[in-house]
Amino acid sequence: MITVRVLDETAPLEAVILGIADSMGPVPKIEETYDPKSREHILAGTFPKEPDLIAEMDGVAKVLEKHGVKVYRPENIPELNQIFARDIAFVIQDKLVVPCVTPERKLESDGIQFVIDEVENVLLPDEHERMEGGDVMPWKDHIFVGYSKAEDFEKYTVSRTNEAAVNYLKKTFPEHTVRAFELKKSDDDPRENALHLDCCFQPVGRDKAVIYRGGFKNTEDADFLVDFFGVENVFEITKEEMYEMNSNFFSISPEVVISDSSFKRLNEQFRKWGLTVEEVKYREIAKMEGLLRCSTMPLRRKYE
Repeated sequence: MITVRVLDETAPLEAVILGIADSMGPVPKIEETYDPKSREHILAGTFPKEPDLIAEMDGVAKVLEKHGVKVYRPENIPELNQIFARDIAFVIQDKLVVPCVTPERKLESDGIQFVIDEVENVLLPDEHERMEGGDVMPWKDHIFVGYSKAEDFEKYTVSRTNEAAVNYLKKTFPEHTVRAFELKKSDDDPRENALHLDCCFQPVGRDKAVIYRGGFKNTEDADFLVDFFGVENVFEITKEEMYEMNSNFFSISPEVVISDSSFKRLNEQFRKWGLTVEEVKYREIAKMEGLLRCSTMPLRRKYE
């Protein structure tokens, strides 16, 4: 059996699923895309090539293994994008949640079925309780959730988590405070789209956070998070840094974070906070509107 336990975003990581980029098939057709950044790069002729994606992900695997993390990789399903493992499953407490995702992504969970089969507590939300793990962020006694109300959920392809999912999390984890934030959505402009909560916000260290205020539909939600962590503990990124996926780093522990080497301003701030920054090249992955948190799904973190 595989033991799962996750209470926050930064406790020392023991086991993780890291996605794969193998056998993705040809460049998608425009009508097959479901995020504006992929569409942008398809139109520009700069959509990433499979060998470059594989090399970037293998670089992350080496960093994780260097830090003693057990790394699981999905079983390969030909002609399917299996990079973003975070969205198709996530752990809260000792439960593995396998949500109902957008129809184009349903096959992805087959690639991690061998892990799911080894976990004792597996939760399967109903089809109307739609969510992806990039929107769900456990943080101690809170669960932060990015979502869209009905009018946006039905309007935008990039709306991935709905109000029914928020209510499911409240019902399933009653000992947590579930705080939900409406995200700004655009199917056409990646600079106006927060695909998931981790595209505009993420905790780091023991009490710090990175945020892009413009990713939130309601300014009071961004204000809440800044007040929650304390203005002195929050690093605000720009619209362009959000577009480049600066908030989508990944914590190995409260002291160690994996970040893209191009994030100069952010990585400098991490070091000012006393963090060790493991820099990797993830520029090709970023062309599909996801990055380090999106491609990693923690199974177990260590707690005293």
